[in-house]
Amino acid sequence: MTEPLHHPHRPVLQDEMERMREMVLDLGRRVDTAIGRATHGLVDRDVEACARVIAEDHHINELQREVRELCFTAVLTQAPVARDLREILGIQHMAAELERMGDHCVSIAKIGRQLADLPEIKPNVDLPSIAQLTQEQLRQMLSALVARDVDAARIVAAKDDRIDRMYHRVFDDLVQCMVEDGSNVYAATNLIMVAHHLERIADRVTNLAEDLVFLETGSIEELG
Repeated sequence: MTEPLHHPHRPVLQDEMERMREMVLDLGRRVDTAIGRATHGLVDRDVEACARVIAEDHHINELQREVRELCFTAVLTQAPVARDLREILGIQHMAAELERMGDHCVSIAKIGRQLADLPEIKPNVDLPSIAQLTQEQLRQMLSALVARDVDAARIVAAKDDRIDRMYHRVFDDLVQCMVEDGSNVYAATNLIMVAHHLERIADRVTNLAEDLVFLETGSIEELG
């Protein structure tokens, strides 16, 4: 684990970089909430929960914009070099990945709203389990970021295979559901898209792990 670096002679840069990190963690917590709320809205046919995910996405977008602007300002005014510059670039990319995760949550919420009034189909589909595992991986990744723990980040990324397997199982179940009853095509196709959005969120968690490795070591590693 790498200890945080301090800049006793550059307090402005130190303060700005700490603020960037806190904003990224805030983004992560908001995305975590959005995953859970969007999945709840879909499964429980709670259109208000779906609408809340959609409405609150602008907070995620605005926070990502603030991180990006703060990164640009730090580069232009503080002239960071070496590790500091690498960290700023890594933080900027993390914020962009989290914003995209928020977009996936919005897509899930919109599907939940569309399906709320349709008859429920009953295949062996475990979307809540995929969502829960995705949330767990995101939380573990945020903890690794706080601790600057690249080994923990690698462990999180290694768990992505499990979500991939769950996604393919859900896909097969829903295709079979459509084959058995053509009236399920619309709902099942949309549920496949939900599974895809969750799988993509998990992929972006792996991207965060790669960002942390780069940020701490300067090495570019493919962890997916």
